[in-house]
Amino acid sequence: MIARVVDAPLSVAEHEDAVSVAAAGAVVSFAGVVRDHDGGRTVTELEYVGHPSAPDVLTELAEEFAARPEVHAVAVSHRIGLLGIGDVALACAVSASHRGQAFTACAELVDEVKKRLPIWKRQVFGDGEQEWVACP
Repeated sequence: MIARVVDAPLSVAEHEDAVSVAAAGAVVSFAGVVRDHDGGRTVTELEYVGHPSAPDVLTELAEEFAARPEVHAVAVSHRIGLLGIGDVALACAVSASHRGQAFTACAELVDEVKKRLPIWKRQVFGDGEQEWVACP
């Protein structure tokens, strides 16, 4: 199992490799990639800032999903720091015996990470303005 918050580039292939086991008939992965726009505005970069508890929360989430009887393995990482367009901010992979199980678990894992992980995003727009997203 991989569950980490890092300030270095993420590899989706590494996550796929980590969950590839002989019992798995399906490996589904997800890459959350920094895009160049939001709400009709040009985005030039993003910065992610995490609460000190973020690694523990991510580990709990990975363990929760890995404990599902239909899931064979889970790998999930979130990047923090300054990211450019095209960089991977969230990488995850899930393996299961069947594709439906893997697709469902991976999608639900991404949703739970977005909902529960205490990481906030600062967007910088082309005009120099910036905004914090999902920041209390």
